[in-house]
Amino acid sequence: MITGRTTIIAHLGYPTFGFKAPMIYNPWFEAKGIDAAVVPIGVETPFYPDLVRSLFRTTNVLGALVTMPHKVTTAGLVDEVTTTGRIAGACNAILRRPDGSLLGDMFDGAGFVRGVERKGKRLAGARALVVGSGGVGSAIAASLAAADVSAIGLFDASAASAEALGDRLRQHYPALEIRTGSKDPDGYDLVVNATPLGMNDGDPLPVDVERIAPTAFVGEVVMKEEFTPFLRAARAKGCSVQVGTDMLFEMIPAYLEFFGFGDSTPEELRQVSKLKY
Repeated sequence: MITGRTTIIAHLGYPTFGFKAPMIYNPWFEAKGIDAAVVPIGVETPFYPDLVRSLFRTTNVLGALVTMPHKVTTAGLVDEVTTTGRIAGACNAILRRPDGSLLGDMFDGAGFVRGVERKGKRLAGARALVVGSGGVGSAIAASLAAADVSAIGLFDASAASAEALGDRLRQHYPALEIRTGSKDPDGYDLVVNATPLGMNDGDPLPVDVERIAPTAFVGEVVMKEEFTPFLRAARAKGCSVQVGTDMLFEMIPAYLEFFGFGDSTPEELRQVSKLKY
């Protein structure tokens, strides 16, 4: 139940039909007796900066979850960005602090890495390919670097985006082997789709699955369905996989702490979730 006292966390992105967070956060708020709600708000790119400025002039919006395609833009709209956000070049969370200033942070990478490690995949020394160098891909690459992978391949439809991410990673991880310009998954231990491919019926697969080794671990960020065509193809090759919502459940405890709602665990969140496909 939303009341006149409800604290609102906006969920900003476009389109909204794939949003899963409200079905996880809101049942958890209800179970904990917290008068707060995550509310989806669809906003297209040209109107996003004005919406953010207006949204945080309201009195009952504490913060926002930010998803595609606005994560990179968000980093330039807040007053301060955390170190993780600066490396990623993007933010997927905004907090309005008591003085009214806006703090941006990025949790995609941490959620993805925690999920992979929880499944028993050793990242230290691994070779990882990240396809997509936007907000989520940049965050995942930054967190993989922090997890001591030995090499990262970066690919994006915009070569300049992949090169810029590579430059940011080199500044913080000079010993890391970084390659850009190819999405050939051959030779990689971990392959990540960090693009929107899979959101729409008929999308091509992000990489040539035939070139992925059966021993590789394959991860996905798209949440339209639990097992996207990419993950189904990878499983058919014998690969271990991580679905997009695994990343979401792993990062939500960090979000809750960021917004000041206390802590939780992925298991606790799954118990109350109303998530459906």
